[in-house]
Amino acid sequence: MIRKAVYSDLDAVVTIYNEILQLQEDGAITVGWIRGVYPTRATAEEALRRNDLFVMEKEGVVLGSAIINKLQVDVYAEAKWRHEVDAEKICVLLTFTISPRVGGRGLGKQFVDFYESYASDHGCCVLRMDTNERNHVARKMYKKLNYEEIDIVPTVFNGIPDVNLVLLEKYLGDTEK
Repeated sequence: MIRKAVYSDLDAVVTIYNEILQLQEDGAITVGWIRGVYPTRATAEEALRRNDLFVMEKEGVVLGSAIINKLQVDVYAEAKWRHEVDAEKICVLLTFTISPRVGGRGLGKQFVDFYESYASDHGCCVLRMDTNERNHVARKMYKKLNYEEIDIVPTVFNGIPDVNLVLLEKYLGDTEK
């Protein structure tokens, strides 16, 4: 089940951030995050306050999280997007995680499917997201899910220097909502 997060989910969300950060520090994966810089508990708390933090849970255990909203990151303004629509028709997926303990089970695809349905249900026809150029696992999954890499923008991202941010987009078609 994927639902909006509540305060009691914060520890589990931060635990997933830390699991991913630890694997990166151990050299097992590359996502381009930095412990203590991004993502942090404050990242999740801010999203919870905005009411746009979502969690995936099974039998009461949080397995993943993401921020879903219409707030485009500032560097998005520099991109040459394929689909120019009114901002209210754009939905953005940010800080998307699946716990490494349950990776490889299709949960990432399930979460992205939820994101697409949620966006459509809220009148959005353009989906946008980003990932670090070095995060090859995420890029491969997004390509399989028909997200197009629109641009790679050099930036300081959420306090992380020297990031080549891959901007991705998917068009759902016209919505009547």
